[in-house]
Parts: sequence; C-alpha cells; structure tokens
Amino acid sequence: MTRTNDTYPFAIQDSDGAPIARTGLPVVVIGAGPVGLAAAHLLDRGLEPLVLEAGSQVGANIAQWGHVRLFSPWCLALDPVSVRLLEQSGWTGPDPDALPTGADLLEDYLTPLAALPALASRIRVHTRVVAVARRDVDKVRSPARDQLPFLVRVRDPHGQLRDLQARAVLDASGTWTQPNPLGASGLPALGESDAGARITYGLPDIGGHDRDRYAGRRTVVVGAGHSAATSLLALAELQQQAPGTEVVWAVRSATPRPLVGKGSAQADELPARGRLATDLAALVEAGRIELVSGFRIHTVEPVGDRVRLAGDHFHGDDAIQAQDLVVEADAVIAATRFRPDHSIAAELRLTLEPALESAVALGPIIDPNVHTCGTVPVHGIAELVHPEPGYVVVGMKSYGRAPTFLLATGYQQVRSVVAALAGDHDGALHRDQGLPAAALCAVNRDLLAGAQRRRQLLPSLPTASSGKMAALGGTAADWSAATCCPYL
Repeated sequence: MTRTNDTYPFAIQDSDGAPIARTGLPVVVIGAGPVGLAAAHLLDRGLEPLVLEAGSQVGANIAQWGHVRLFSPWCLALDPVSVRLLEQSGWTGPDPDALPTGADLLEDYLTPLAALPALASRIRVHTRVVAVARRDVDKVRSPARDQLPFLVRVRDPHGQLRDLQARAVLDASGTWTQPNPLGASGLPALGESDAGARITYGLPDIGGHDRDRYAGRRTVVVGAGHSAATSLLALAELQQQAPGTEVVWAVRSATPRPLVGKGSAQADELPARGRLATDLAALVEAGRIELVSGFRIHTVEPVGDRVRLAGDHFHGDDAIQAQDLVVEADAVIAATRFRPDHSIAAELRLTLEPALESAVALGPIIDPNVHTCGTVPVHGIAELVHPEPGYVVVGMKSYGRAPTFLLATGYQQVRSVVAALAGDHDGALHRDQGLPAAALCAVNRDLLAGAQRRRQLLPSLPTASSGKMAALGGTAADWSAATCCPYL
C-alpha cells in the first residue's frame, strides 16, 4: 500500500504484500537514547526492533550531561508506551512534577527500560553504524529498490566491520556529537581546531569533575541558549567559591531577544527556566558576568596559556559600522547548539530542507525564525518522509539545525512512524493539529498515578489541573507552550 503527502511519496507495504516484510528482518533503530528506546512501540506493534548504540551504555550522550537539571518535569520526559511496559514489570515511576537531572533520566527511566527482557536482548552497545544503504544497489539504481532490504554497516565491539540487514531504519542518533563551531559564518573560525584544547563544546560539569579547568580563571561562554545560561550560572556559583574566577558571555546578536521563556520566574510557566533568566539578568546587572553582545567570531588563536577570540563587534542592528574586537580568556565554552550528520546515509535518497537539514516537509513547521517549540504542531511520518521508503530520521536529529525539539515530539514521531510500518495508516495520521506536550503530560500523569494507586504507595495523585503542578505555575496545557529543548 502506498500513500503520498504533498512533497514525496512514501511506501509502507502491508505485512502480507512485500517480500522484505515476510523475511522477518528487524527494524534497526540507531541510538539508544530516550527516542531510540521508544523502540518499545515496535514491540507493542509486534515488530522486531534491533537497537544499535555506539556508546558503552544506553543513554551514552545523556551520561555526559548527567549533572544538568531539566527545566521540564518528568511527565514530559517519558514515552507512554514505554511507561506501560515498565509498569508491567513492577517499576514505580517518579513524581510526574519533579524536575529530573540527566542522571535521573538515565538511572530512573532509560536504564530500567533497557533492562527489561523484551528490550535487553534487542540492544547492542559498542556498535557504531557507519553507513546505511540498500542491499546490492547504490543510490542511482531505481527499479525495485524499495523491495530490497537495507544494509546497515556497523563497527562491532571488537572493531570489526559487519553488515546487517533491516526491513526499515529509524535514525535516532541525535546531534550531541555534532556541535556547531564558534565561527559566525557556520564554518569553524580560523584557528579553531588549533585551539581545541582550550575549547569545550556542550555542557561541562563546572561544579564537579571539570571544576579545576575554570576555578580562578577567565572563561568565555559563547551562545545565547539554555546550555549557555546553565554554564554561566554554574560559573557564577564557582566565582563565589574561587576568587579570581571571571565570566564573559559572548552572543552574536547585537539586540538579543529574551534568553528563555518569558524572562522571569513569575511570568514563566516553567519556574526553573524563569529563574534561570532572572538570575542571569541579575548577574549581568551586578557586573559579575561581562556581557559582550554583537560579537561575530572569525578567528581563534592560542596565545601562550590563553586563547584569543577575534571578530566583528556590531552595535545595534547597524551592520555597516562593525568594529574589530578581541576577547582573551583561559578557556572557552562553546554553547552554540548542534547540527545533524547525514553522512551515514550518503547512499540513500534523502531530500533535505536547505537551511535546517531536516526532511523537506518538516522544515516549515519547525523553522526557528517563525516557531518556538510551543508552536510546532504534532507531526509524524508524512512530514518525516524521504524519497527512500523505510528510512526515517526521528528525534533531535530530525529537526536538523532547529533548536525547537521536544522529547514529547520525538515520542509522537516514533508512534506515527511505527504505526505506518505496521500497516496502520490511519493510526499514523495526526488526530489533530495541536501541540504534543500537553497531551503527553496528561497521559503520563494518569499512567503514573494509576500505577501508584494500584501499588497503594499513594492514595491518590493530583490531576493535571490541580495540586503540585498548579503550585509550580502551570497546567498540562501550559507545558506545551513553555518547554523547549527539555534536555539541553
């Protein structure tokens, strides 16, 4: 059975109609993070998953930022099908309104999920996917290519290359290992690689094992998102403990919009995120953080034990009157977001939105020039499809360079894609054009409450519109408009 959307056709054959469906080949899922482990949807549909993880454990990328607390609550971090699978094993879920750290997400959700016998036997760690193709044909050949299985080339735990076959491939590998460079033009700044020893990309553990790198030193944080704010506040706390710690905040925009949320703990539906913006503004006002706005970095140069950033300095929106600017520091934290790497699919037929590098149909509804995560509607297979039937990118990588991703969105994507693979084309369609987070939060709160009541651990839990969630400043509907990039 073949269906089309307005951009490209996608073909998902009924289980009795396609040769590849009768072979019993697995659906390969690349990546064992939260969206990858939503492979539980495949089991729920009677399909065979094989989850391939390059790291040494499930959630290997999350383990690198385990010290970071999410701005959004547990109810938005859980996949409902996975919760039901866990609940059947006797798992007791977390408080749906608590704010987990990355370590909590890993230890209290992903690790127990991966340990379930139904999933554990279908997960391979230390297994890196290096390429995906159609068996026996390159990307040029068209006749009957959609009837051929996928060939998934991996490097196994022993370092050997092996070829696996799959009926479909879901790439949930994310973008964590592909940070954007410091250079303002999207290219690495001149000399950036030579100064790599003094640059950290992502979210260092400033108050923990990375403390000595920053204590008593001058650090420049480059970026204007949640990750930058998290590192700036951690450096400000370190500043209180270690005299001589200096903090510089460099942003490209000369007239930046409010950093996150609604700019204050009082106005923001996510109080933790609102406090982030409030505290950061206070630190800048007090002079503890030096703000350098309108800074476009072009060169990075090691200078003795320090690093020198040089580029253009814009005042207001006047691009004509740019001046040269040099900033020196002992260390640089590049919180410049991430980008996708599609190189493993070089022999597949992909069509990418030219600016974001997402699937073409997805681009307009996630464009960060127009949307925040709170305005991105529910979407699924119709928006994720490529001209290569059966290959779908899900999760953060599906958004390409757009920073508007929600875990709730990723779980919805997997639900739709798996329904299509199972031949349930009606189930793969959107039930409405609304926002995904509110519904997910309400469903997960009900699941967790029901499980706890059955175990008589709690007599009851408040509903989505009362109790602790209301005390935190929002209903289930509020979360949908407030929760961007919940694990960054």
